[in-house]
Amino acid sequence: MGQHEGRVAIVTGGAASIGAAITRKLHAEGATVLVAARSVDKGRAIEAELGARARFVATDITDDAALGALVDAAVTGFGRLDILVNNACSYGDEGPATSRATWLETLNVSAVSAAILGEFARPHLAAVGGTIVNIGSISGVFPHVGRWAYPVAKAALRHLTKAQALDYAADGIRVNMVTLGHIWSDPFDGLTAGDRAHADAVSADLNLLGRVADAAEVAEVVSFVASAAASYMTGSETNVDGGYGILGPERRIPLMPLLSGAQG
Repeated sequence: MGQHEGRVAIVTGGAASIGAAITRKLHAEGATVLVAARSVDKGRAIEAELGARARFVATDITDDAALGALVDAAVTGFGRLDILVNNACSYGDEGPATSRATWLETLNVSAVSAAILGEFARPHLAAVGGTIVNIGSISGVFPHVGRWAYPVAKAALRHLTKAQALDYAADGIRVNMVTLGHIWSDPFDGLTAGDRAHADAVSADLNLLGRVADAAEVAEVVSFVASAAASYMTGSETNVDGGYGILGPERRIPLMPLLSGAQG
């Protein structure tokens, strides 16, 4: 039996890229997974791939009625809701030139919708001692040159995770964040025209493991954080970043030898 046998999960943005890997992992561990996505083709494809215990629910997460219908689909169709994974996000960002419309859309998709969906799910998660996993990013911790809206939205989601954990603890709901570094995903694929070796080379000096991660490596951690094995974790951040967050501005360059070498 898998660690999520008999449980019901919702994964937003669960039809493609990192979200699809999370969907597949939870499903493989025994969960019934509702895949919330806007892409009908991708949603139907993963539903057909996984078969039993997978259901695609076409969802615009910025529409409150759609969020309510999504939660209802879980509870009405399967009798419960145990896991909510807020994975969907918007990459809209033009740095300092980001328009108000793009700012609001990015914040709405990446943070506000996670808050509202959490409230819709709250009574049902409380009924079973459920859990929320928010998918964060190193971009929400460290500033990046030329990027404003996406990092700010992820920073908001980071704080939301703590606020949800604080207020939902009384309901027996655990809320945690899995913070991602460089992951081979749709954005990386698109930016490199599918060149994984190039992505690894670019990432090599920016983390300790010298490569980008597979989406399946993210899914393993999400599955653990959502499981009973992580029963004493709430309000936490678990980094899947290959050590990006600990390098600091000196990265792997030893400062003292450089300083002593300058003495003539």
